[in-house]
Amino acid sequence: MKIQLLRHATLLVTVNEKKLLVDPMLGGIGVMPPIQNSSNEQRNPLVEFGVSLDFLQDIDGILLTHTHRDHFDETAIKQLPKHKPILCQPADQDKLMDLGFSTVYPVVDEFCWQGITIHRTGGQHGTGEIAEKMAPVSGYVLQTEGEPSLYVAGDTIYCEEVASALRIYQPNVIVVNAGGARFVTGDPITMAEADVVSVCRQAPKSKVIAVHMEAINHCLVSRSDLCAYLKQEGVMGQVIIPMDGEKLTLG
Repeated sequence: MKIQLLRHATLLVTVNEKKLLVDPMLGGIGVMPPIQNSSNEQRNPLVEFGVSLDFLQDIDGILLTHTHRDHFDETAIKQLPKHKPILCQPADQDKLMDLGFSTVYPVVDEFCWQGITIHRTGGQHGTGEIAEKMAPVSGYVLQTEGEPSLYVAGDTIYCEEVASALRIYQPNVIVVNAGGARFVTGDPITMAEADVVSVCRQAPKSKVIAVHMEAINHCLVSRSDLCAYLKQEGVMGQVIIPMDGEKLTLG
């Protein structure tokens, strides 16, 4: 299995010799306004997308955890080939079809695609009323024979849905959206430092990959912040914090 962090939550995952593009935010630096009710007013994304979009012709499919604009932006809508298969949560099927995508596969509970079994998992995109407004969001567990199992947790804090997925599927590799995204009021809506530690302790045999940092204006936990906290808690050896563009091979 190969995983490349392109930027933010956008990943290129190669599994069973198929290339899956996860949560594509493809626009150039500053093309989107800042997330409202945030502590700074920088335009998004904060960093450039460092890969030519020519690679889109070579992907085999797209995997969407949800369609918030930092996971599926206008550039993705315009540039993704409309015939490429999209695997999504059921709530997003109609929207994608209305946008002109012709091959949309909603993952209700479990779906088999190209020799890969995909299980949809739940999450909480924050707490209380904020979580209700931000819902629905999903994660996915990908399983294929002869390769590590992968859990893409999606935009969620550490919660019972995440703990349950870890207990049930016992994934070899876990991708968490860190960064502690938050608004001016309320708790974080994605994992912050303590959430990542909770994942490590719930799944001590898994390798954890932390992404979703330093690209959107309301993600306040930096890579260095997270690294320092993980070292303090004694779990840094379990976690990879890739840079944008970095490629990982997991056996």
